[in-house]
Amino acid sequence: MEEIQDQEKDILFVYRHPDGAVTLYSDEEWAIERGMKLEDLHVVEIPRKLYSEGTIQDVREYVAQYLEAKDEA
Repeated sequence: MEEIQDQEKDILFVYRHPDGAVTLYSDEEWAIERGMKLEDLHVVEIPRKLYSEGTIQDVREYVAQYLEAKDEA
């Protein structure tokens, strides 16, 4: 993940389920429409190249690793 630190980024709003699975939302309004509370969401910056060219699974794995690293810090 270090080599992508300086790239342009996009934002995703993420809900982390108790089992570690993540649900991704492209904006706050969509998350609210789906019944989410903003205080339950994490804001995660996604490297633009991953966001535009990666698979949804790639993005989910990136987000999960990011949240795990954040929890360990």
